[in-house]
Amino acid sequence: MHFAFLGPESVRAAEASECAAEQDAFWPYHDELFARQTQSGAFSDEGLNQIAADLGLDTAAFAECLTSGRYADLVAQDTALARSLQIGSTPTFLINGQVVTGAVDLPIFEQVFQQLGAQGTP
Repeated sequence: MHFAFLGPESVRAAEASECAAEQDAFWPYHDELFARQTQSGAFSDEGLNQIAADLGLDTAAFAECLTSGRYADLVAQDTALARSLQIGSTPTFLINGQVVTGAVDLPIFEQVFQQLGAQGTP
């Protein structure tokens, strides 16, 4: 889910990733967003459209999607849900009610799953 908490450009980037998903390119687009996040203007509408072009997406369909704002509510709802769960950073994982924050190694996840299994949690 989206957690667009860094201002308007992060909201637009999240919306753009959904537009890329319409063309089965969510993950490649996501990866490019992260790769370019330090570039000035990368998350402007021009920058977001450039990423779509660089990935070979149908740029007219992508631009129409981004301009339409059709994913604005989805991104806002995802962000509101994250905030209601008191999530304050990314990545954060919610595993059957247990919060795991940060880019943690596999053994941390294994420990969480073992604890949940010991508690009889499905």
